[in-house]
Amino acid sequence: MARVLIVGGFLAVVFWVFSIVDCAAQPATRHRGVSKGAWVAIVVLIPVIGGILWFLLGRRRKGDRSDTRPYAPDDDSEFLRGINRKEQDARIRELEEELARLDDDGDHPDPRS
Repeated sequence: MARVLIVGGFLAVVFWVFSIVDCAAQPATRHRGVSKGAWVAIVVLIPVIGGILWFLLGRRRKGDRSDTRPYAPDDDSEFLRGINRKEQDARIRELEEELARLDDDGDHPDPRS
């Protein structure tokens, strides 16, 4: 029975240290809920339960985009990779034609001058 307690205690300490290092090493943008300092304090002050809470609730995964703001199409690299060169050229041509039409419409002389 003593061996089980010693091994369990050793595993709890290893998990606790790993949780502290993981929480402290993550950039502040990868923390959910409270600030990075608060998460470190939770993990340090509540050894095993704090580590479990950190991995379940506090740590944001790389693919997690729940709190990120939406991108404009020209800021979204995935969208831009999906557009092939012909589509880009056609879109640019359309926009240039629209701008030329707008410029032509605005060239009327001012009747007051």
